Amino acid sequence: MKACKQKVSVTLDAALLQRARELAKADDRSLSQYINMVLYKHITQTDMAR
Repeated sequence: MKACKQKVSVTLDAALLQRARELAKADDRSLSQYINMVLYKHITQTDMAR
C-alpha cells in the first residue's frame, strides 16, 4: 500500500533550490523525492536526539 502523501507549497531561496535539484539529480531522484528523504532524515535525527 502506498504511503498517503499530501501536496504542499514552500518558498525556497534560489540557491538552495538549485543545489537541491543538483543533489536530487545526482541521486537519481525527483526533487520531491529528494526533499522528502532529506526532511525525513532530519526529523528522525532530531527525534532521536531528544
